[in-house]
Amino acid sequence: MKLQVHKTILTGLSAIALVAGDFLGIPTVAYHGTNGSYSLSKLERIVVDAHYASSVDHTKETLIPPTLFEFAKTFSQDLSSTLDINTVVVIGNSTAADSIFLTLGDPSTYRNASGDPSSEGYTLSITSSGITITGASPLGAWWGTRTLLQQGVLSNGSIPIGTGVDTPGWATRGMMLDIGRHFYPKEFLVEMCAYMSFFKQNTFHLHLSDNLYNNVDLYSDERSLALYARFRLWSEAKALDGLNKHKNESYTREEFHEIQTSCAARGVTIIPEIEAPGHALVIVQWKPELGYSTDLSLLNISHPDTIPTMKTIWSEFLPWFHTKVVSIGADEYTGPSTDYNTFVNAMASFIGTTSGKAIRIWGTFPPVYNGTYENIYQNVSVQHWEYFDDNPYYDYILNNYSVVNSNDDFYIVNKWAPPGGYLNHINLTKTFHGTPPDGTYWRPYVFDQNNATDNPPESNGRVLGSIVPLWNDYGYNATVYSEAYYAWRSGIPALADKQWGGNLSAADFESIFETLHAAVPGQNLDRNIASTGELVFNYTIGGNDSFIDTSPNAYGIETNCKVASHALVITPSCSVVTPLSSKGRNYTLTLSRLTISSLQDPTDTTLITGGDSSLLLTPNITFLAGGNYFRLNTSLPLNETVDLSIIGRGNRTFASVNSGPEEQFLAQMGINGEYFHWAEIAFEAPLRQVGGQGSGWRGTLGGFSLTSVA
Repeated sequence: MKLQVHKTILTGLSAIALVAGDFLGIPTVAYHGTNGSYSLSKLERIVVDAHYASSVDHTKETLIPPTLFEFAKTFSQDLSSTLDINTVVVIGNSTAADSIFLTLGDPSTYRNASGDPSSEGYTLSITSSGITITGASPLGAWWGTRTLLQQGVLSNGSIPIGTGVDTPGWATRGMMLDIGRHFYPKEFLVEMCAYMSFFKQNTFHLHLSDNLYNNVDLYSDERSLALYARFRLWSEAKALDGLNKHKNESYTREEFHEIQTSCAARGVTIIPEIEAPGHALVIVQWKPELGYSTDLSLLNISHPDTIPTMKTIWSEFLPWFHTKVVSIGADEYTGPSTDYNTFVNAMASFIGTTSGKAIRIWGTFPPVYNGTYENIYQNVSVQHWEYFDDNPYYDYILNNYSVVNSNDDFYIVNKWAPPGGYLNHINLTKTFHGTPPDGTYWRPYVFDQNNATDNPPESNGRVLGSIVPLWNDYGYNATVYSEAYYAWRSGIPALADKQWGGNLSAADFESIFETLHAAVPGQNLDRNIASTGELVFNYTIGGNDSFIDTSPNAYGIETNCKVASHALVITPSCSVVTPLSSKGRNYTLTLSRLTISSLQDPTDTTLITGGDSSLLLTPNITFLAGGNYFRLNTSLPLNETVDLSIIGRGNRTFASVNSGPEEQFLAQMGINGEYFHWAEIAFEAPLRQVGGQGSGWRGTLGGFSLTSVA
C-alpha cells in the first residue's frame, strides 16, 4: 500500500513540485536519500538473480520480450559507453559488494495512475556497498537501469545512498513516424528506439503506407493514379505482386525483424500500421477497381474484392509483426459510416481469429446508439487525434472503448506547414503547461487542454497512454532522414517525462536536457564526432608525400592516390578514405586547392560520399541525401583551382567557392498540387571517401578539412 501512495503523489497531484531529495531526471523519480553516496566507479559486476535470469514480461504488447539477463547485457554495454564503467555480467543468488544486483519483486505492489498493477515499476536501492534494482518484471528492471545511468551522468558518478520507487502512470508512451510518405532506413529507426528508451518511452508506431494528399478538386484520375504513394514492406508473395514497386525503399521481412528485435532489446515495441480504407491510394494504384469513385485514395468498401484484398495483405504480414496490437489505420474515410464500420469489424475479426492480435484505429466515426446501428467492436482500441472527428471521453471512453491520446496539440508536420498549420517541432509550452484549468503539467489523460470537462479522471483505466505523431504531409523530398529526429530532439524527453507521470518543470528540463542528451547510449543521431577542439581534421600533404591529419585528433586516413605538385592526384582508380562517416549540424567542410580536370559524366560526378549524404556535381553543386537531389545554381569550372566549402549552419546548408558569397541549398516542396514552397534543408557533411571507383572525375586536391564552426 505504501507504493500505491507513492504513485498517487507522483501522478495524481500533477502540480506538486519535486520533493527535496527526489531525482531530477527525465522522467523524475521519487527518491528518499540518506547520508552518504556511492561511487559508481567502484562497480565491478552486474549480478542477475538466478531465479529470474530467464524471466520475461508477457504482460506488455511485445511478443519478443528480452529476458532479465539479456537486458543486463545491454545495460553493461551502456555503462561502458556512457560512464566508462566496465562490468562483467554474471548470474548469482544474491548481491555482492560493488555490484548491481538485478532481481524481480511482486508486480502487484507497483500501481499505475488507474491503480492497476504495472509490470514497468521498479525499486532502486543504493547502499554504501552496492546497488539493487528490483523490477516488477525484466522491463521494470530495465527502466531502473535508465534511472541509474541518468543519475550517474548528472551526479558525476556519485549517487546518494537511499531508495526510490517508480512506476509509470500509463502503459503506452511513445511516438509515431510517417514512413509511408517518407522512407527511413532501418538503422535510423533503431537509433530512434535507443533515444526514446533512454527517457523510458516504450512504443514506436510506424505508419507503413500512405500517399500524398489526393487533391480531387485539381487532379484527374490519371494524375491521382500517378501520385506519390508507397507501401513500405517488401514481400515476394505472388498474391501481392505489384503492391510494392520500390524495393530499395522498403523493408524485407528480415529487415523488419531486425528493427523490431533491436528496439525490443531496449524496451521499445514497434506498432505497425497498414492504412486503409482511407489513405489507401497505393492499394488503388495496384488495383484501380477498388477505388472510391469520388476519391481514389479511398477504398470502395462495397466492392466485393475490397475486404478480401485487405485480408490477403494482412495474411502475408501478420506473421512479420511481433506485437499483440496492430493498427489498420482507418483514418479520414469520407464514405458511408456503415461501410466503414463493416470494414473495421471485418478486419478486427479476421486479424483476431488469424493471429490473436487486437487492432487499433484512428478516431473517425464515433459510436451511435439507436438500436439498429452496427458500432465498431469494443475490443478495438481507438487512437484519438482531433475533436472535429470525435470526443474521446464522451464518444469512446464512456462507451467502454480504450483510447490512445494522439490529440493534435503535439502534432508535427515535418519541415513546414501553411500559416495556422501544425508546428515542425513539439510544442514544449503545452507539455509543461497543458492541463486545464490551471495550466499544470500535461498528462496522457488530458485530451482537451482548454476544457477540463472533456477529460476523464486521471485514474480512468480506459486511457491507454499517449503516442505523438510526426507526419510527412509534403513528401519524400521535403526533408532528409535526420530532420525527423531534430523535430523531436527536445520533444521526446519533454513528453516522456509527462507520459510517465514525472514532475519536471520547464526550467529544470532546460538545466539537465543537454547533459543527458550527450550521454544517450546506442545512437549518434546528432552525428557527433569526438574532437579536442573546433578543428576536427585537417588533411594536408606532409613529409614523404603523405596525406596526414595535422589536427590534434590525428585521424588516420587511407589513400592510394599519388602526389604531384604538392597535391593528391584523384582518379577513378584511387580514393581517399577517412575513418569517419558523417558530421551533423554546425560544420564547415572544405576541399582546398581543388582542381577538376575532367568529368566522365558532367551530370553525375561524386566528389565525396558519406553515411548520410554525398556531394556531387550534376554539373551544378549538388547534395544527394535521402534518395533525392538538391542542386544549387553554381557549378565548378574545369582546370581552375578553387576552394570549395560546405557550411552546415543549424537547419540550413550552404556552399561557398573561394570564400565568396554563400549559396543556400533549398528543398522544393509541392503543396497539395497548388503551389511550391522553398524551404531550408540540413545535410550531414559527407566524410567517408573522396573520389574512388565510380566517382567519375579526375583532378587534384591539396587539402581536406572539417571544423565544428559554421
